[in-house]
Amino acid sequence: MKWAAQLFVFSIYAALIRALEDPYKVLGIHKSATVPEIRKAYKQLAKEWHPDKNDDPTAEDKFVEITQAYDLLTDPERRKLYDTLGRVEESRPRRDPQYRRFDPFDEIFAGTGYRFHFTDRDITLFHKLSITSRAFENIIVPKSFRTPHLLLFYSDWCFACLQVEPIWRRIMEELEPIGVGIATVHSEHEKALARKVGIHSLPCLVLLSDGRASVYKESLFSVQKVVEFVRNKMPYKMVATINDDNVDVFLSGWSDNKVRALVFQRTESIRLRYLLTAFYHRDRVAFGFVGPGKSTEGVRSRYQVSPDQDSLLVFNEITERPVASVTMADIPMHTMHDVINNNNFLLLPRLSSQALLDALCPPGGVPQTRKRLCVVLVCQDTPNHDPHRQTLRRFASESHYAKDRVRFVYVYQERQPDFINALTSGKDSPIEPLLHVAILCRRDMSHVKYEWLSGQENWESYNNTKQRLESAIDRVLHTTQSLLNEAVIGELIDEHTQGIVSRIFTKLLLTAEYLNENIGKEHILPIVSILVTVLVIVLAGYFMSYLIKLKNCKKKGSLGSNSGSSGLTGCYTPQLKLHDMRAETYNGLVRLLRPGCRTILLLVDTQSKPHLLPKFHKVVWPYRKNKTLMFATLNLDRGVVWYREVLAQSLAEPRELKINPRNCIGTVLSLNGLRKYFCMYHAKHPECGAGRGSKRIKNMSKQIGIDPAGAFMGFDDTTSESEVSDVEQGSLQTKGDKYGDVIFMENLLDGLPNWLDRLFEGTTHRYYVNYWPDFPAK
Repeated sequence: MKWAAQLFVFSIYAALIRALEDPYKVLGIHKSATVPEIRKAYKQLAKEWHPDKNDDPTAEDKFVEITQAYDLLTDPERRKLYDTLGRVEESRPRRDPQYRRFDPFDEIFAGTGYRFHFTDRDITLFHKLSITSRAFENIIVPKSFRTPHLLLFYSDWCFACLQVEPIWRRIMEELEPIGVGIATVHSEHEKALARKVGIHSLPCLVLLSDGRASVYKESLFSVQKVVEFVRNKMPYKMVATINDDNVDVFLSGWSDNKVRALVFQRTESIRLRYLLTAFYHRDRVAFGFVGPGKSTEGVRSRYQVSPDQDSLLVFNEITERPVASVTMADIPMHTMHDVINNNNFLLLPRLSSQALLDALCPPGGVPQTRKRLCVVLVCQDTPNHDPHRQTLRRFASESHYAKDRVRFVYVYQERQPDFINALTSGKDSPIEPLLHVAILCRRDMSHVKYEWLSGQENWESYNNTKQRLESAIDRVLHTTQSLLNEAVIGELIDEHTQGIVSRIFTKLLLTAEYLNENIGKEHILPIVSILVTVLVIVLAGYFMSYLIKLKNCKKKGSLGSNSGSSGLTGCYTPQLKLHDMRAETYNGLVRLLRPGCRTILLLVDTQSKPHLLPKFHKVVWPYRKNKTLMFATLNLDRGVVWYREVLAQSLAEPRELKINPRNCIGTVLSLNGLRKYFCMYHAKHPECGAGRGSKRIKNMSKQIGIDPAGAFMGFDDTTSESEVSDVEQGSLQTKGDKYGDVIFMENLLDGLPNWLDRLFEGTTHRYYVNYWPDFPAK
């Protein structure tokens, strides 16, 4: 059996070698084909013979042949070896760690989980590219706003990492030349960074773009899938699709202060290298993509673009012809960057941010012979000032000054008021700087020297304006004479920043995208479990509160209430109960009170009850949970006899009292049934301190020799007919002054909250009785 297995392996290996005797024939290309041509042929054949798309029984074998031929011809050394010696492999293994030797069984058994390796792979390459957390935060993250970075997280004892090592080399070869940053991270050494990014398994590929990390979710590593992954993470609609109908609108939209660039391509989908270029220059250049087809024939004919090659055209305000162009089969990245960097500003750009000011008018520190000037036109964002901007733009296009010496710009007065105000505070500055021109030179980041052109510009005469500008610029550039004024400028307002609504909408989109990427099937069950647990806890709490309420209903259902009913028969609700003192309830409210318990009693009559009861209820509401207190009302229409007897027992000397019930409404008694005393509140009671005649009340009480409990109520029966007893004043007044100190019904209980505080502090006066009189039955 052993020799049979060896014979089988040898026959397969020999068959593969024979199939690769002519890899050019397998791919259908000539021997002088370039690498792009080899790659193009491979992509076409791979799509045609892929086993998932082709039902032919020989499709799998054919696909293996195509892949092996492509691997051989894209390796320069192996291709040279085959062209010169006719061998597909070297006679001895190479020691170069970057060399990937052809392994016929590697691709055959890759899908089954068994891999045969004739060479040992290591992770030396990973160590060479490894970065630390500090480098990630200080270098990679800032760079990611212009250059996306692919990060591979690995560890030393990760066998799966060894398997992706050849694929990682291919990814580097494909993506690094077109503008994707490449780095690796040792997850064991940088555990905090791995947790921050969200690494759960190794190896793990992460794309860092705009400071945000996106994890590669595919289970299979391949160059094509990684390219699509990077493409899908580019900003939405970063490159506009251009055709014959919208090309003029796109090219003339430079009011956003950006140069326009058109990418002409032979294929339908824009290539990743152009997307990366647009991403790198998106702050200064707006990109448009022109694909093949009838809808773009007019654009191609207009600018005479070859349909067989890719082209890059850069435009400024002049849309009739590009300011720069390049046409090649594969435009190198450095060529595109050079073309754009040399033409990334309009002829007359606008100072719309601090970054533009630093780029167009960099700080000085240069010798006098290398002054760098900025010629600034102050205008407003209105079509009426377009002729003035056009005049200065024409002068800039015809100017013979080098761009690194003189820049022509304009600024909107209403959008950069602080900048304009700083330039108008000097000597000979115009009162109204609108449509005036200033020449400035920056000494450092905040200090500038400037000078305004004297007199109002005659913008209607181009020659006069040109002559005045040239003479002023030449005088400053070519003489030792310096600019007259100096000012301190602050940072310019960024006119391109998003509004609050746009930022909120962007945050919501990013949050939705993050949740979509990071919440998988393995996270759904824990989330559902947490939600169900919270729901069960809430329902359990609600059920327990219901049981407690039901228990209270059973316990308190037999008690009556005058003001605490909820409409449910026999059910107790945690509301304040106000009992009505009658013969039936008298013993429970007074005589049978437990030790330490008191009854707070409000005296009313039928007429005042609707007015006083709501306010009394509001005042005593905070004490509703005090189990030592009961609250009740006494209607004087039937209880005035009981009240008179209680007051009579509190007097020092027994006497007969005459009571006017109308003078007693609003009185509040605190009854202690066990110890036989009560405390009294009344709006004119001396101890309440609220009566305006309290001193007179006390003096009068001493003079007539009665206890204040009866004196302030006007219970003395010696009042003459010429005098009126004002019980709410507590003193005797003449008829002409009987309304001089009256308290209205709605104000009778104003001092009750303070009196209750003193009552519970024990500082109120106590009036003792010998016994509690009987309450009348009727």
